[in-house]
Amino acid sequence: MKQQTVWIVDDDQSIRWVLQKTIDQTGHQAICFEDAEDMLDALSQTLPDCILTDIRMPGIDGLALLARLQSDHPDIPVVVMTAHSDLDSAVQAYDGGAFEYLPKPFDIDEVTTIVERALATREESQAKQEDPLQKNAIIGESAAMQEVFRAIGRLAKSNISVLVTGASGTGKERVAQALHQHSPRKHAPFVALNMAAIPKDLIESELFGHAKGAFTGASTNRIGRFQQADGGTLFLDEIGDMPADTQTRLLRVLAEGKFYPVGASNPVDANVRIVAATHQDLEKLVEKGEFREDLFHRLNVIRIQLPTLDERREDILMLARHFLALAAKEMEVEPKILSQAAAEHIQALNWPGNVRQLENCCRWMTVMSPGREITINDFPPEMHGVSSTQSATTGWQSLLRTYARSALNQQTPNLLQATQQEVERILIDEALSATSGRKAEAAELLGCGRNTLTRKLKELEMN
Repeated sequence: MKQQTVWIVDDDQSIRWVLQKTIDQTGHQAICFEDAEDMLDALSQTLPDCILTDIRMPGIDGLALLARLQSDHPDIPVVVMTAHSDLDSAVQAYDGGAFEYLPKPFDIDEVTTIVERALATREESQAKQEDPLQKNAIIGESAAMQEVFRAIGRLAKSNISVLVTGASGTGKERVAQALHQHSPRKHAPFVALNMAAIPKDLIESELFGHAKGAFTGASTNRIGRFQQADGGTLFLDEIGDMPADTQTRLLRVLAEGKFYPVGASNPVDANVRIVAATHQDLEKLVEKGEFREDLFHRLNVIRIQLPTLDERREDILMLARHFLALAAKEMEVEPKILSQAAAEHIQALNWPGNVRQLENCCRWMTVMSPGREITINDFPPEMHGVSSTQSATTGWQSLLRTYARSALNQQTPNLLQATQQEVERILIDEALSATSGRKAEAAELLGCGRNTLTRKLKELEMN
């Protein structure tokens, strides 16, 4: 095991002594500091792999130290400790970028677990810096992605089931792979199965395997994905598309820890961690009776919600440069670079396909751009001059036309009145939201009188 360095900052000598003994027993080196000033002086000479700091200390307190470290050395994981554990302290610590929050008195085993996890995160971060073009790397500096990274970090040593949700193309499988790579199961297989891509009559055989002669064409025994992933992680993508009878079987496997291959009489132990993903609203599917509520609660132990690219727009340029470099490496060509105009354009574009669409666009430009510098003219034809702002102001007419065609084909009654009321309801709701509920200002934004707005609120039964 590689020896790593852990720095401990606490004005309580007894705490320093206990933590130093604990860290030393793990095979790592612990160095103690009585105050933050001494630690910052030492930081100018060398860097530790992890820092444990108290919050309430004379001079520079733990939160101020955390802010300094996040500014100057954001890659060093910081574990914040305090004897005054309260919600505000915890929120401030996590908002400040703390790797973990540890209330006193703490359990020594818990300290060891958290430190080992922090050191593993640091080691993997350094490995990524040495090879920044990993194909499955998760890239992002936005606040939304930092929350995702924290969630992955907290789940590193866990075998608990995880549900990853988000729109198509947001990177759900990459998060599942990261959960696997950061878990104790990382040396065992990671097996993925897309529910939407498998015919319904073959899903049970794909998941659980089958015995010879179980059905017509089953000429040999077949190992399913559960057995392929033994000891590792099974990623069930688009779980919302799983048929009802398969949902029942999966629930039984999660409850009993074993399953029967199709047509077999002997059970097989299921030693896998389940990570499920979907772009659908499972709660609505449960309400409609299309997804088992008990299975939903089994899968939804921990949920990671992935942001759309529009919700992490500050990451777009970084992602684009990463994908251009990655495409160049795979195709063994010189990396393309974005001109200033192209960089501004790619940040302004609407990306309904999210990260996947952006990656495909970068691949297209790597192949099709005639020069090394990419200009706006080198973008795919459908992306010339269409920004997110323009799509927001012109795209709604197309969506309305599509809705109208569908509703008319279904012979929806009172279509004009119902649609007009819904449009009015949305516009009024957004105007009131923009003015914090001030009716006079909302009416002015809408271009009507306050009395008209009051009447509309009553007619539309809007509180």
